[in-house]
Amino acid sequence: MQTIIPALFREKHRLRFERERISTADGDFLDLDWLRQGSSKLIIISHGLEGNSQRPYMTGMARMFFDNGYDVLNWNFRGCSGPANLKPIFYHSGATYDLNEVVCHASVKYRTIYLIGFSLGGNLTLKYLGEKHWPGQNKIKKAVTISVPLDLSASCDRIDHFKNKIYAYNFLLSLKKKIREKALDFPEIIQGRSLASISTLRAFDDAFTAPLHGFENAADYYEKNASLTFLKSIRLPCLILNALNDPFLSKSCYPREIGERSDKVYMEFPRQGGHVGFSPRSRTERYWSEIRALEFIQSENYL
Repeated sequence: MQTIIPALFREKHRLRFERERISTADGDFLDLDWLRQGSSKLIIISHGLEGNSQRPYMTGMARMFFDNGYDVLNWNFRGCSGPANLKPIFYHSGATYDLNEVVCHASVKYRTIYLIGFSLGGNLTLKYLGEKHWPGQNKIKKAVTISVPLDLSASCDRIDHFKNKIYAYNFLLSLKKKIREKALDFPEIIQGRSLASISTLRAFDDAFTAPLHGFENAADYYEKNASLTFLKSIRLPCLILNALNDPFLSKSCYPREIGERSDKVYMEFPRQGGHVGFSPRSRTERYWSEIRALEFIQSENYL
C-alpha cells in the first residue's frame, strides 16, 4: 500500500517547467524540463522505469528544491517524453551516455550540480558516478538515489514474482506498446520475436532490451549495468535510500557492508516507505524522501 497509494493518488504539482530539446551525439534527442530562478546551483533528477519528468514523485522533488533556491532539471529518458525517439534503441538501466549528455549540456551555466535518481534512474546515477570519469562530472558535488535496484537481476526476479504481477503487468503493457510503435519505423527489431509470448520483465529484456542495446541477453545486461558493482568506485558523497519493505528490491539491494567500508557512499534503510513512496501522514506535509534529500545535499557533514 505504501507503494500503490502514492503512485495512484499523489497530488500533482502545477509547476511552470520550460521544455528544451537537445540533440544527442548519435543523432537522437532528449527532452529536458527546467525550473529556473537564476541560481548557480542545479539539481538534475532522473525518473524510473516507464516514468517521465512529470510524474508526481519527480515534480514533488523538483518543488522541494526549487522552493529552497535551486534551479531544477527534470529530464526524460529516450522515448519517455511523448514523441518517439529517432533511433531503434530507447533507454535502459545503464545508459549513462545520455545522463552525461544532460550533465554536460547543463554544466555550461552552473557552478554546482547535484544528482537525484529514482529507481532505475537511481541505478543509472550510481553507475554513472562509479564508472569511468565522464567529462561532465567535474561540477557534480553530491547525489541522492531512492528505491534503487542495485542488483538488477535479483530485483527483476522480485518484480516478476507472482506477488508483484500487477506491477510487472503494467510495466510490460507500456513497454510492449513502445516496441509496437517503434517497429513501425524499425520493423527489424520485432522480426522473429513474439510480444504475445512475453509475460515477464526478464523475458522482455532478453528479447528486446538486451539485443537492442548491444548485450548478449538479459543476464549479460543485468550483470554489466547493476550499480552494485560500481559503488566501490564512487568518489563523491552519495546517499542511497532503500525502504526495507520495498516490494521490488531483493536482499542484495541492502549491502550494509559496502556502506560501512565506504567513506563516500551512505546507506539508509528505513523500515517503511515502499517503492518510491515515503508518503507523509497528511497531504500538507512534505514527503520524507524529499526532506531527507534536501538535508543530505545541504549538510556539511557529508563531504
